[in-house]
Amino acid sequence: MQLLSVNVGRPMPNPWKRLPSTGIDKWPVTGPVAVRAPGPKGTGAVGLAGDRVHDVKHHGGDDQAVYAYAREDLDRWEKELDRSLANGCFGENLTTTGYDVNAALIGERWRVGPDGPLLEVSCPRIPCATFAGWLDEHRWIKRFTARALPGPYLRVIEPGELAVGDEVEVAYRPAHRVTVELAFRAMTTEPALLPELLVADALPAEDLRDVRARLARTRP
Repeated sequence: MQLLSVNVGRPMPNPWKRLPSTGIDKWPVTGPVAVRAPGPKGTGAVGLAGDRVHDVKHHGGDDQAVYAYAREDLDRWEKELDRSLANGCFGENLTTTGYDVNAALIGERWRVGPDGPLLEVSCPRIPCATFAGWLDEHRWIKRFTARALPGPYLRVIEPGELAVGDEVEVAYRPAHRVTVELAFRAMTTEPALLPELLVADALPAEDLRDVRARLARTRP
């Protein structure tokens, strides 16, 4: 895997939620970018220096420190939507190439560059109203969900710097089969898969609580 683009947000008005602004408008940057664990959700802090989120209730914090999306998946969407999709246009911090990021396991760890940060796959991205408004595609949330190509959020295990062109090595893979795609399908369109998520202890604590609560409601 390689970093094709490193993207940082520019604040812009958010007409799609009752919020003054959004950081979904991500643009490629050059040069090294510092990456660190941002701390708990609620402050707007994220992993990449110079970036932030504005919907602090639902985004940001340690479990959503960095968002990655594969150029290969953007290319698939380009063909389906018949429009150009630039690196960063899905709001991703890292546009990758050479690896199926949706087949990554929850808890899998990525080493960026020989001395760069160590990142851990934490959970899939769940689409929201801001994403739908930003893409401006008919029934976008439903279409994005049906394709199950969400891309992963990552937490920062070890800080460091990363830059365009860095190679990314899968440094660790846990002994379960819960991929980003499987977790996304379980949380959205295929709740019968929810029991499988319980072995993925690297999922955010709030997601695991939600899974257990949903399972408890379905028990006879």
